[in-house]
Amino acid sequence: MDLRSELLKSIWYGFTALDLEKSGKVSKSQLKVLSHNLCTVLAIPHDPVALEEHFRDDDDGPVSSQGYMPYLNKYILDKVIEGSFDKENVDELCWTLTAKKNYQPDRNSSTLLPERDAFRLWCLFNFLSEDKYPLVMVPDEVEYLLKKVCMSMSIEFNYVELEDFFSQDSVQQSGITVWVFLEMMNSGKITRGIDKSIVSMAIEEVYREIVGDVLKEGYLWKKGQLRRNWKERWFTLRPSNLAYYTGEDRKDCQGNIALDGNCCVEVLPDRDGKRCMFCLKTLSKTYEMSASDTKQRQEWTTAIQTAIRLHTEGKTSLHKDLKLKRREQREQREKRRQAKEEELQRLRALQEERERKLAELELLKEAQKQAQTLLEQDEQRRRQQHEQLQKALEVQLREAEEARVSMQAEMALKEEEAERQRKRIQELEEMQKRLEEALQQEIKARLDEEAFRYAQAGLLAEEEEKMKALMALQEEQEEYILKTQREKQELKQEMEAKTRALDEAQRQLEEVRANRHRVDQDVVAAQRKLRQASTNVKHWNVQMNRLMRPIGPGDQKACLSRCKIVESLFLQSQKASYWTFTVVSNDKYAKNFKSVFSFFSKTHCFKYLLFIIMIINGQILKVEVFLKTKGQKNWQKRHFLTLLLQSKHEDT
Repeated sequence: MDLRSELLKSIWYGFTALDLEKSGKVSKSQLKVLSHNLCTVLAIPHDPVALEEHFRDDDDGPVSSQGYMPYLNKYILDKVIEGSFDKENVDELCWTLTAKKNYQPDRNSSTLLPERDAFRLWCLFNFLSEDKYPLVMVPDEVEYLLKKVCMSMSIEFNYVELEDFFSQDSVQQSGITVWVFLEMMNSGKITRGIDKSIVSMAIEEVYREIVGDVLKEGYLWKKGQLRRNWKERWFTLRPSNLAYYTGEDRKDCQGNIALDGNCCVEVLPDRDGKRCMFCLKTLSKTYEMSASDTKQRQEWTTAIQTAIRLHTEGKTSLHKDLKLKRREQREQREKRRQAKEEELQRLRALQEERERKLAELELLKEAQKQAQTLLEQDEQRRRQQHEQLQKALEVQLREAEEARVSMQAEMALKEEEAERQRKRIQELEEMQKRLEEALQQEIKARLDEEAFRYAQAGLLAEEEEKMKALMALQEEQEEYILKTQREKQELKQEMEAKTRALDEAQRQLEEVRANRHRVDQDVVAAQRKLRQASTNVKHWNVQMNRLMRPIGPGDQKACLSRCKIVESLFLQSQKASYWTFTVVSNDKYAKNFKSVFSFFSKTHCFKYLLFIIMIINGQILKVEVFLKTKGQKNWQKRHFLTLLLQSKHEDT
C-alpha cells in the first residue's frame, strides 16, 4: 500500500462527508475549500488559477468523485513529496470533516472513548481496511486489531462476547464500516471494567506500532561515544532508523542511528556493572546498550534484526507486509473453501447419479422378474409337450409288445417269418434307445435355450434404447451417404484429371531422363576432350609464350621463324579433333598474339579462331572467342562464356 493509496482513503472520507444529500456529488465551493486545505496540510504550493479553471463557474452543478479525481491526482497528489509533511495532519483534517457528520456516539455513556482515541482507531481502521470503496474491514482484520489492543492492555481477548457480532451474514460477506467498529468499541464489550487511561495508552501504543511503523520502543542504557558514560534513554525503533530521546515524551532527540544492510546486532557479556548488554554495529560506529533483563534484550535484538531485514528487502513497513501476507492467507483460505464447495457439489452430483442408477437397477429387476415369469410359463408348456410325447412312446411300446407276442405265437408256424420279426423287434429297441438319447439331447437344448433367453431378457430394454438411437443414426447415415456419394463423384472426376496430369508428367519425366542421359554422355565426351586439350595446351604454352613479346629491329628473321612455328602449331591443331588454347596474362601479350594471327591472315585464306582465357588462383573465370577471315582486318568477337571450372594445376 503506497502513500497515494493511504492519502486517498482519508480524502475519500472527507469527500463523502461533504456529500450531505448522499448523491455521490459535492458542490464546487466545498471542493475548492477542501482542495485548499489539502494543499496546506500536504505542504505543496496552492494554485488558485488551476483550481478556478478546473471548477469554472460556467460549469453548473455539483461534481462527482470521478470528476474530482483528475484534479486531485494532477494538481495535488502528483506534487506530494514523501517526508515533506506530517500525514497525521492530513488524517486529522479528514477526521474533522467526517466525524461531524458520521460519528455521533452516546455522550452520556460511561464507556465512551475520548475523541483522540476515536481518531486513532479511525486511522487504524483505514490502515487495515481493504483497498476498495466504500472502505470496510474484514472480520479477520478486526479480530487482529482487537487482539493487539487487548495484548497492549495485558488482557486476554474474549471472542465469545463478540461471537454474535462476527457471525452475522452481513459482516461475513461485506465486512464492517468504521462507524460500526467505533460503535462496537464504545459499547464497552472489550474495555468493560478497564480504566480509560489504560485503554488510551493501549490504543496509542497500537497506533504508533501499526500506523507509525514503530517496531519497538522503551528505555535502554546507552554508553556515550565521547565520555564513555552510561545514560538512560528512550529508544524508538522504526524500519529505517533507531532514534533515542531524553524522555518518554520524545521531545528532545539525542540521536538517530540509520539502519541498512551493513548493520548488525550482537550480544555482549556483562561488564562495567552493566548486564544484559548488546551492541549495534554500523559502518562508522558501534553503539553499546544495556536492557533491563534478558527478555528485553532478546526482544530488542530481534526487533533490530527485523528492521535491518525489512530495509534490506526494500520494505518500509512491517505491518504493511504482514497485512499483505494475511490477505494472501485469506485468499488461499477462500480458494480452499471454494474448492471444498466444488468438491461437495461434485459429491452431491455423484450421489444423485448413484440414486438414478439405483432406480434404473430397480426397473431392471422388475423386468427380470417378468422375464422369469415368462420362462416359467415356457417351462410348463415344454413339460406338457414332453408328457404327451412320453405317452405316445408308451402307446407305441405297447403296440410293439403286442406285435412281438403275436409274432411269437406265429413263430411256431412260420419259423422264417418269426426270425424276421425278431430282427424287427431288435430294430425297434434300438430306435427306442435313439429316441431316448434324442429326448435327453432335446432336454439339454431346452435348458440351454432357457439360459439364453434369461440372458436375452436382460438385454431387451437396452436393445430397445439402442434401436431408437440406431434409427436416428440410420437417418443421419443416409444423409451422409448421399453427401458422400456426391463428394465421391466430384473426387472421382478430380482423380481422373489428376491421373491424366500424372501420366503426362510421367511421360515428360521419361523424356527429361532420356535427354539427361544424352547430356551426360556429351559431358563425359567433352570432359575427355578437355583433358586431352589441357595436356596439349600445357605443351604448347611454353613455345607460344616465347612469341608473346614485341618485335624489335633486326628481329624480322626471328619473327618469321616464330610465325612459322605458330603456323605449324595452328595447322597441327586444325588437324586434331580439339582446339588449342593460349593463356594471355596481360594486354601486351594479347596484342602480340593478335599480330601473329594478322600475319597468318595475309598468307592463308581459311578462318582463324582466337581463344583468350583468364585464370586467377587456379580458376578459369573467362573465355573470349575472336574470329577473323581472309578478307577482314579486325577480329570479331562472336560469343562470350563465363566458366567456373576448378583447375587441377595452378600453373596452367
